[in-house]
Amino acid sequence: MRLGIFAASFFAIWGLVYAGVLPRGLGGSNLLWVLVLAIVVSAPLSFVLLRKQRDEMSEQIVDRVDRAKTKLAESRTMEDGVQL
Repeated sequence: MRLGIFAASFFAIWGLVYAGVLPRGLGGSNLLWVLVLAIVVSAPLSFVLLRKQRDEMSEQIVDRVDRAKTKLAESRTMEDGVQL
C-alpha cells in the first residue's frame, strides 16, 4: 500500500512538473527532483492513510509476543516441575 501511495505521488508530481506547475530540476536532475518530492509527499500521506493497517499489525504483533511469553512461561514451569 505504501508503494502504491508513493507511485501515485510520483506520477502526480511528475505530471505537475511536466505541466509547469512545479519547477523543473536543474539540468538533468529532473527525475531526482521528482523522486525527492514524491518521497516527501508520500511519507506523511502514508502515515495518515495507513494508520488503520498499522494499528492492526501492531495488535497482531502484540498478540504473538504475548502468546510466545505465555508458552515460554509454561515451558519453564513444566521444566521446574519435572526437575523437582
